[in-house]
Amino acid sequence: MKKRWIYSGVGAIGAGALTYLLKDEKRRTDLKDKAKSFTDNIRESLQKDDNSDLPVEKAGVPEVDHTENTKMVDEGSQFGVQYYNKIQEEEAEKIQDKQNA
Repeated sequence: MKKRWIYSGVGAIGAGALTYLLKDEKRRTDLKDKAKSFTDNIRESLQKDDNSDLPVEKAGVPEVDHTENTKMVDEGSQFGVQYYNKIQEEEAEKIQDKQNA
């Protein structure tokens, strides 16, 4: 019940502040300009094609000249499967030992 009042109060304060900011024409245009420059900066940063900071350049690319990498990717990792099977076997052994005791 209290949360609803808090959310309503925050919403009313936000609406009041926005109304005050948009009341004057100069503030309205300043706010529009700032929002436009902010979105332009975000777009520019997202459209950069410079991926030189990435640590892996050819991850998972099976090419003819990288046969070892291709073989490794093709085989897949069995570590997770082997670990899961080992845990399952240990739990089964514990249950069997309790039943035999």
